[in-house]
Amino acid sequence: MSKKKKSALGSNTIALNKKAKFDYFIEQRLEAGLALQGWEVKSMRAGRVQLSESHIIIKNGEAWLLGALITPLPTASSHTHPDATRTRKLLMHRHELSKFIGQVERKGYTLVATALYWKRGRAKLEVGLAKGKKQHDKRALIKERDFKRDQQRGLKYQ
Repeated sequence: MSKKKKSALGSNTIALNKKAKFDYFIEQRLEAGLALQGWEVKSMRAGRVQLSESHIIIKNGEAWLLGALITPLPTASSHTHPDATRTRKLLMHRHELSKFIGQVERKGYTLVATALYWKRGRAKLEVGLAKGKKQHDKRALIKERDFKRDQQRGLKYQ
């Protein structure tokens, strides 16, 4: 009769790529699984992941995650030689992948990793279909953010 409660100690988010939101206009998001090794899962549980320099390429009809840094734990087993930035395969449905392939090849979009999180005990990667921002777009975003911050400060002190 007792219901399972969510853990209040931590959220399901492992890592976020905040740089992606600044550098790209993210138009569509999709969830993909990751093919991982055991030591990588242990490192993810410890929170030793960085997505900031990662990107996704499509090769031979499959999606691959490049440049994601998963730092191995010092207690990793001695019989494996972990590579922190190895290429990892993304697990996606064929129809999702073919839709992304068409947009990336024809319309000039790119695929970026925006978030890494746990879902039902499995590591999932949020993939964003994105277009690059120009320098003036980034300046406008910074200006808008500063204006909102100043506006909130003004409301706070009144």
